[in-house]
Amino acid sequence: MALYGYVRVSSTEQNEDRQMLAMQRAGVELENVFVDKQSGKDFERPSYIALVEILRSGDQLCIQSIDRLGRDYTEVQEQWRVLTKEIGIDIFVIDMPLLDTRRDRDLLGTLIADLVLQILSFVAQNERESIGKRQAEGIEAAKLRGVRFGRPEMELPPDFWRYVRRWEKGRIALEELLDACDMSRTTFYRRYRKYRSIQKPRQAS
Repeated sequence: MALYGYVRVSSTEQNEDRQMLAMQRAGVELENVFVDKQSGKDFERPSYIALVEILRSGDQLCIQSIDRLGRDYTEVQEQWRVLTKEIGIDIFVIDMPLLDTRRDRDLLGTLIADLVLQILSFVAQNERESIGKRQAEGIEAAKLRGVRFGRPEMELPPDFWRYVRRWEKGRIALEELLDACDMSRTTFYRRYRKYRSIQKPRQAS
């Protein structure tokens, strides 16, 4: 039997010291701690994959909190099943003693762990849906107030319409206008169509 630990932080800027200290207190040797520094949206993480490859039946895996394993609790449930049922290891979550397969190995213990994971999955899914609904409502309310989303359009150069009038009269080539206004061809035609329809060009000097 070997004891392993898994630590995850969401980015390289975040510090894993708190989780590493928890591993040490749980008796996990430093060389047996696998660390990923990336999002928990899925399980395509190099250290986690390497950890799963070396796990054998009877091994134990320590995690500080269940969200360190992953954020998507549906996938967490599936990984939990693979680890405990298919590979046959024990998992214990430091911050949630109910998620400890080392104890209560009977049917009741298994049922408790499964129920906890299902409840967490339900709560997480509801929270995701609530956040999405609140965001959609907030965006709709902001639009009604006249708030515009996306990158603001580049301000037109002061002489834009003077160059446009000269271009319309054939006095300059389009390339000369684009160079003078520091504008791409696509941007020019988009802005030209838009502004030409809503305002009169300035008089050429």
